[in-house]
Amino acid sequence: MLRPLVGVTACLKENGRGGWHHTVGDKYVQAAIRAVGGLPVLIPAFGGEFAEDRPMTEALDRLLDMLDGVLLTGSPSNVEPRHYGGMPSREGTAHDAARDATTLPLIRHAVSHAVPLFAICRGLQEVNVAMGGSLHQLVHEVEGRRDHRSLKSPHTDVNYAPAHDVEIVEGGLLARLLGRRRVTVNSLHAQGVDRLAPCAQLEAVADDGQVEAFSLPDAPAFALALQWHPEHRALENPVSMKLFEAFAAACRARAAARLGSPLRAAAE
Repeated sequence: MLRPLVGVTACLKENGRGGWHHTVGDKYVQAAIRAVGGLPVLIPAFGGEFAEDRPMTEALDRLLDMLDGVLLTGSPSNVEPRHYGGMPSREGTAHDAARDATTLPLIRHAVSHAVPLFAICRGLQEVNVAMGGSLHQLVHEVEGRRDHRSLKSPHTDVNYAPAHDVEIVEGGLLARLLGRRRVTVNSLHAQGVDRLAPCAQLEAVADDGQVEAFSLPDAPAFALALQWHPEHRALENPVSMKLFEAFAAACRARAAARLGSPLRAAAE
């Protein structure tokens, strides 16, 4: 079986000793290896060089030409509201300007280069902003919306426990992949979709009306964004595995096409 190369986005975080680390949760790396069957390639939060430096944007295109998929990870930080015309964030809100400056152009370039995308939590929010949508900074303060934040327990399984159902839109990509109309998901986010990007198609919604999944139907490759976290114990969750398997199939198809026909049979 051909192992696709899967780009996995990183955050930039202070290490508490005056330095900075590019970080990725191991659960995303393990999902790329075990649920996708790929080789993860970590994409650091390079920062603002993408915005102004033409050689850097050309290098980004070359990087994407070598990747077979991109997994956009979750994070405690919020997308800065200036990217979607929102009001300044409340004091104390966690942001990651370097990640924003990396992932937003990365998403647009990946779509234009037909690189399969699978976006999780903050990744969903990034795709929505990158493609022209906007966000609620604090979903739980929006009238009629539930509190979608986690319990902040020291135990991971408590934080990622099933939290609520989502209704899957009939006839969409998610409905075709899962073959069902409702699934139960975890919930660990304060930020969420406000205005859906014009090119996005709603795929799932919570009972309070909050967007839980969308696709990019006009993208030339697989492009699915989820607000919940399918990477948590993915191998034990049949719903999560169906989603990762669909992403994996798209990544293998790109790898086979990118590397030439001799490997296509192995990929299939």
